Amino acid sequence: MNYKDITTLGQLKQSGYVSRSVKDELRANLIKQLQKKEGGFEGIVGFEDTVIPDLQTAILSRHNILLLGLRGQAKTRIARLLVNLLDEYVPYVEGSELFDDPLAPISWFAHNLIKEKGDETPIGWVHRSERYTEKLATPDVTVADLIGDVDPIKAATMKLTYSDERVIHFGLIPRAHRGIFVINELPDLQARIQVSLFNILQERDIQIRGFKLRLPLDLQFVFTANPEDYTNRGSIVTPLKDRIESQILTHYPRTVEISRKITQQEALLSPEQRTNVEADGLVKDLVEQIAFEARNSEYIDKKSGVSARLTISAYENLISNAERRMIINGESSTFVRISDFLGVIPAITGKIELVYEGELEGPGKVANILIGKAIKTLMLQFFPDPEKAKKSKAPNPYAEIVNWFSDGNSISLVDDLPQQDYKKLLNSVPGLKDVVKKFHPRLSENQQLLLMEFILHGLAEFSQLNKGFLDNGFAFSDMFNSLFNLQPDEDDLDNDDDRY
Repeated sequence: MNYKDITTLGQLKQSGYVSRSVKDELRANLIKQLQKKEGGFEGIVGFEDTVIPDLQTAILSRHNILLLGLRGQAKTRIARLLVNLLDEYVPYVEGSELFDDPLAPISWFAHNLIKEKGDETPIGWVHRSERYTEKLATPDVTVADLIGDVDPIKAATMKLTYSDERVIHFGLIPRAHRGIFVINELPDLQARIQVSLFNILQERDIQIRGFKLRLPLDLQFVFTANPEDYTNRGSIVTPLKDRIESQILTHYPRTVEISRKITQQEALLSPEQRTNVEADGLVKDLVEQIAFEARNSEYIDKKSGVSARLTISAYENLISNAERRMIINGESSTFVRISDFLGVIPAITGKIELVYEGELEGPGKVANILIGKAIKTLMLQFFPDPEKAKKSKAPNPYAEIVNWFSDGNSISLVDDLPQQDYKKLLNSVPGLKDVVKKFHPRLSENQQLLLMEFILHGLAEFSQLNKGFLDNGFAFSDMFNSLFNLQPDEDDLDNDDDRY
C-alpha cells in the first residue's frame, strides 16, 4: 500500500487498511523482528541477555513499562529506540490535533469532520518519528501540562460554555495519542500529579477541573526512574506503580570489555584526533577500570552510581590532552601516555557523588586515588606482582629499576614533554626497557614507551617508588629517601593534588 496515493477516508477504507492500537503495533513489529532474528535496539551494548529480553517480553504482553536503574544506564535511549518498532507511517484525520485514527476517531473535531464529509474526509500520514513524546519530570510540572486545562479564551472567542469539549486545551499526553509517551525521572513528579495519571493508565479517561471526558487514548507509556530518588527526592506512589505492568531493572556494564565498547561507540572525537592520536588498548582499559574502581570505592555514594558518561568524557579528555601536547610541541602525531590521565580528572570530579569520607579527601584527590587503583589493578594483568616479586627467591625483575632510584636518582614526566625528551627520560632508567621486552617482546616503540611509564606508575602504587604530583605531571623518586627527606610542607605536595 502506497500511503501517498491515499488522501481520503474512502480511499483508506477501499485499501483494506486495518487500524490497530499502538501496543498491538509494537507487538506485531517486534514479532517480525524476532522471526527475522534482527537485533533491534541499535547502540545498546551489554543488555543483550538481561534488559532487552525483559523489554521484549513486556512489549509482547502489551505492558506499560518502568525502566528502573542508576544514572547513565541508557534508560532514555532505550525508550527512544522503541519508536523503531512503530509502523513507518499511519493515517490520521487531517487537521486533528490529536492525530485521530480515521477509522476510530476520538476528538470532537474528527467526529464532526467525518460526519460532515464522510468518505471525502481528508487523510494525512504521520511518520513514526513524530509519534514520540518525552517529558522530563520536574517539581513544577502541572496537571495542565500533562493532561490539559479549560481555555477561557477559546470559550469566549467561540462563545461556548465550559461544558463543551471544544474549550479544552489538551496537554502533552492527549497530544501523544497513538504514540509513545515517556516520562523521565518519574519520582520527581509531585504525588498529586502522579495521581492524575491513574485514570489514563487504567480507565483511559481524563478529568479536567471536574469536566469528565471519556477520551479513550491509545498510548504506550514508558517511565524511567532512579532507585536513589525513592528516598532522596521523591517516590512513585504505590497505586501508580501498581498500574505500570512491567518494571525492568537496568544495570552498569558487567565487564571492562563491554564498558570499553560503549565508550568507543559514544566518544565524540574529531577525524584529526582519531588519525593523529594513538590510543593503546591499555589506556582504553584504564579509562574503564577507573569507573569500576569508582563503583566499589568507599569514598563514593553507591546509591547514586557512576554513570557511563564518566568514561566517555574521560576518554575524550584523554585524547584531547595528548592532542594539546602534540600541538604545543609542533608534532604531527602522538600517542596517549599515562601522564595524560591528569587531563581526565575534571571528567571524574563532576560525575561522582562523594560520601562524608570522600568529602574529607576532596574530589581531586579521590579522582587521583581512583586512577591509581585502576593502574594497580591492570599492573597485575600486564606484569608480575611487585610485592610477590620482592619476596620471591627468584630474581626480582624490578630490582634494577628500584635500586637506581634508591641511589638518589629521580625523573619528572611533565605533561607537555616532547616525544624525544619523553623517550630519553624513560630510557635513562636502567632495566625499565628490559622488563617490558621480557614480558611483552612484540611491541611498537610507542607501546614500549607507554608500558615503560606504566611500570613506574605501577611500582608507585605498590609502594616500591614514590610518585609526587607536580602542577603538570609526576615526579618519581626513591620511596624511603622521600619519606625521610620530606620538608614540613612537602607532605601535602606529595599526597594532595593542590590544583583541585
